Amino acid sequence: MPAAPEDLPVTHHNDVYPGIDPTPHYKAQTYAGKVVLITGASRGIGSEIALFYARSGASLALVSRKQSTLDGVRDDLLKELPKAEIATFVADVTDLKAVKSAIEGAAEKFGKLDIVVANAGTAEDWSKPFTESDPEVWWNVVEVNVRGVYNVAHYAVPHLDKTSGYFIITSSLAAQFRVPFASAYVLSKHAVGRLNEYIHIEHPNVKSIALHPGSIKTTLAEVNPQIASWLVDSLQLPAATVLRLTSGKYDWFSGRYVSSNWDLDEVEEQWKDKIIASEGLVSRLSVPVDA
Repeated sequence: MPAAPEDLPVTHHNDVYPGIDPTPHYKAQTYAGKVVLITGASRGIGSEIALFYARSGASLALVSRKQSTLDGVRDDLLKELPKAEIATFVADVTDLKAVKSAIEGAAEKFGKLDIVVANAGTAEDWSKPFTESDPEVWWNVVEVNVRGVYNVAHYAVPHLDKTSGYFIITSSLAAQFRVPFASAYVLSKHAVGRLNEYIHIEHPNVKSIALHPGSIKTTLAEVNPQIASWLVDSLQLPAATVLRLTSGKYDWFSGRYVSSNWDLDEVEEQWKDKIIASEGLVSRLSVPVDA
């Protein structure tokens, strides 16, 4: 019996497409009055998500490990959007006290949190078995990618409960596969998928989604140059997808895994009822069933 498919058979996109065009959000200032907190906000996917929300009117709380890189992102945003409300907070997501301080600081400054994007993450070298890797490096990947998301969720979700807000986890397509020599990254992304399911179960007022951002040439991807040919998606793809997912139209995705590559219109039209009926797009054991 062949293995069950682990990707939806819908049109896949590498860049922004009409269904997630952010222009209407920019024109309507859809997110005016909303407060968005983003970790891993100083570069790549995180800074692009920040830009899209700022263009749509949101107030931003940007979190990263270095003040200098946060200042650069803030300055770039203010050059384009001089009236944007932006606060920055320095925190390593594995540092519980620093995460608490950042989240409480953002909530105090803006009075609430509406959307939190847990985007901070890391990866290891994918060139050798885990038994030949430095165990401290291996564990650090798991700690950043799992404990980091948990720490943010622990302090942010209670605020999102109050606003019926959104918690977006940067996951990965790799979470659904078994990539040789990438065990720390793969199992950590798989684990946060289950955490995403628990957020939905234990905090039903919060819409929580584990999002594959696409395969993108970020600084993080430079750790594994052998996969460069796979990295064909734009930074704008996940940013536009997140805008769409937190707009209220796709709240039924809560507790599920979603890929930025999927054509969301096709998923809505052709797969929504099947996904809901089968409780799909979650992690479960594949058991052979007699025909």
